[in-house]
Amino acid sequence: MQIVHYPHPSLRWKSQPIQSISGSLRRVVREMFELMYEAKGIGLAANQVALPFRFFIINVSGDPDLSDQEHVFINPEISNQSGLVEGEEGCLSVPQLYGQVKRFETITVEAYDLDGQGFAMDLDELPARVVQHETDHLDGVMFFDRMTETDLQALQPQVDEFVTVFRHDQSTGTTASDAELTEQLKNLERDGLGG
Repeated sequence: MQIVHYPHPSLRWKSQPIQSISGSLRRVVREMFELMYEAKGIGLAANQVALPFRFFIINVSGDPDLSDQEHVFINPEISNQSGLVEGEEGCLSVPQLYGQVKRFETITVEAYDLDGQGFAMDLDELPARVVQHETDHLDGVMFFDRMTETDLQALQPQVDEFVTVFRHDQSTGTTASDAELTEQLKNLERDGLGG
């Protein structure tokens, strides 16, 4: 498992809900936390590791020693959004790319945990921003899609460079073609994560 970079097809994929909690899902979540910490991130969605399923992880401290701040959100739904605030965002799938994004200041998120228990959290500030960012991933939305046109124009050369590198890797066979990657995602959707 690895974090995929834009424009990998999984990053534009509309994730499928998780139907059951399995040992495979628990193992994937643990590996995702390890990848996230290694990359110095604070959130990671399943799409970012080429899995077409509706879940993400966060630890807003970014500190693996603070495991009490680790949260898994399975089939999340956001409600009670209020206030708008602009803040800088980045993404592990477009490393070193940052931009200003308007997000709701406060939200409620409802989801399931790894025990299959439903929960709700009222969030604000950074945790609210991270949950909105990761939920966007599950719908195939990148943070730069939410930037103003002017701000995005300034970043476009960097975004284009990710596309150039990805397409080069495909042309040399280092990375599979979009058709092959899409087929892998469809097969995963059909077969699930297993037991």
